[in-house]
Amino acid sequence: MIHRIFLLTAVVGSIGLMTCVPAFADDDDDLRAVPFAFVGAAGDCGTGYPAGSNIVTAAWLRGMGLPDNGGPNSNPVDPRDNPNKTDPHLGLLLSKNGPTADCSASGAEIKGVRGMRVTTPFILGFDYRNGGHCGGGAPRFNVVVRTAGVETFHFVGNCATDTPAAAVQDPAQWTTIRFGPASQFPPIPSGGTVVSIDLIYDDGTDSTSVPDDAQGVGLSVVDNIFINGRFIRSGEGIAPGDKDRHDDDD
Repeated sequence: MIHRIFLLTAVVGSIGLMTCVPAFADDDDDLRAVPFAFVGAAGDCGTGYPAGSNIVTAAWLRGMGLPDNGGPNSNPVDPRDNPNKTDPHLGLLLSKNGPTADCSASGAEIKGVRGMRVTTPFILGFDYRNGGHCGGGAPRFNVVVRTAGVETFHFVGNCATDTPAAAVQDPAQWTTIRFGPASQFPPIPSGGTVVSIDLIYDDGTDSTSVPDDAQGVGLSVVDNIFINGRFIRSGEGIAPGDKDRHDDDD
C-alpha cells in the first residue's frame, strides 16, 4: 500500500540479502528502540483515510522474546541455574487491533543512530516470532538520510519477498530477516548520514502474511533488531503509557 510510504512522517519529529555476519558480534548499548503509538487525525495518512483509533500498542515485555544474552531459547534438560533460563527474554510486541486503513501505527524510534555514516550495503533487520505477522509493509523501517545536504525518505522492508532464515537462538519458532538494497524504496545512497530510523507496524487484522498462516493476526513480536551490524536485543517502555490514559471520570 503506497500511502504507507508517507505514513508517520511526523511521528517522532524529524521524520520521520541475507548477509554473513556473526550472530551476536556487535551488540551496542548506545542504540535503543523506544516504543511509540501513533493515532492520526483525518488526513494525516493521506486523502480518503479515516482518523486513527486507539487500537495500537508497542511494548518491551519480559518473556516475550529471545534470551537477551544470545543463548538458546529452550533448555529443557539444563540445570535451573542455567543463565539462559533466568534471562529476562525481553521482546518487542507491535500490535494494531483493527483495519489497516485506520490512521494509526505502533513502532519504536531507534535512538543513537543520528549521524551514523551510511555504508554499502546498508542493512537493517530483526528476528520475528513465527505465527505473528510479517508482510510486504510491516514490520518495516522508515529511514531518513542526509546526502550532500539533501534529506531523503526510504521505506525499508518486505517480508513477502526477502529470504528468511531460521533464527540461531530458536530455529523452530523464530525467523531472521535482513533488508538490503533490494528491499529499500528507493535504495539508501552510500556516503550520507542517518537522520532517523523508525521501526513501524501499521498492518491491521485484515492484512495477512505467510508467517501468520494468512489469519490476519494484526501483531508481530520482534527481537534482535539489526542496525547495519549492531544489535538491539532488549529495551523498556510501553506505548501508550499510563500518562496517555483518558478516564471517563477525569
